[in-house]
Amino acid sequence: MAHYNAPFEIHVHGQVSLRTDVSFAQLQDALKPVWKYAGARSLSDASNSFYEDEPGISFDAQDHVLQMCWTVEGNDDFRQVLDEMCMNLNELSSAGAAIEITFYDTQFDDDDEEPDSEVESRDDFVMLFVGPDPAAIMQVQRDLLVQDVITLMERHFDAAELGGVVSEVDNLFNQRFNDLVSSLELGKPPRGMGGGSSGSGHGSGRKPRHLH
Repeated sequence: MAHYNAPFEIHVHGQVSLRTDVSFAQLQDALKPVWKYAGARSLSDASNSFYEDEPGISFDAQDHVLQMCWTVEGNDDFRQVLDEMCMNLNELSSAGAAIEITFYDTQFDDDDEEPDSEVESRDDFVMLFVGPDPAAIMQVQRDLLVQDVITLMERHFDAAELGGVVSEVDNLFNQRFNDLVSSLELGKPPRGMGGGSSGSGHGSGRKPRHLH
C-alpha cells in the first residue's frame, strides 16, 4: 500500500516476550496487518525502518523476544492496524508488555510556525498493552504506573516514604481484577487494556524517536 503525502510518520516501539514455541512463521502471520500496511510482501521485507538509524522489527529466536523500533509513513487508519496487531500478539505473548506508538505530524514544522498562529501539531502518543491474559496486562500497567508515580513523588518525598502510595495503587488494580473476574467477562478487557490506549497527547511538543 503506497502512502503518498502521508500526514504522519508513525513510530512503533516495544519489546514483547513470546512463548517458547512461537516460530517466525507465526510471528509473521501475527504482524501481517503491519507489514501489509507498509506495502511489503513479508515481515522480512518490512523489517527495516523508514529511518536507517532505527533497528526496525526483529525476532530473537534464542530469547523468544520481538523487538520493535520501527517507523512507517501513514494515516490515522494505522490505528486499526494496531488493534489487529495487539489482538494477534496476545495469542503469542508469554508476559504483559507495553508498546509505545507516536504519530508525528509531517505537515507541521515547529520552526516555521508563527507564535500567534492557531495551527497546532497533530502529534499524538498512545500506549498499548498486550499479554496472554488480563492479569498479565494489568501487571505491566501496574508496574508502569508505580514507576511514574514514584518518579513524580520523589521530587518531594524519600522513596522510603512511598510504600503506602504503592499499596494504594496495588489495591486499585486488585479491585479492577476482582471486578473483572466477578463480572465473568474475561473475554472483554476493562478500560485501558488489550489494544486500548492508556493515554494520548496532542500538541506541538514532540517526543524524541527511540533509537534502542
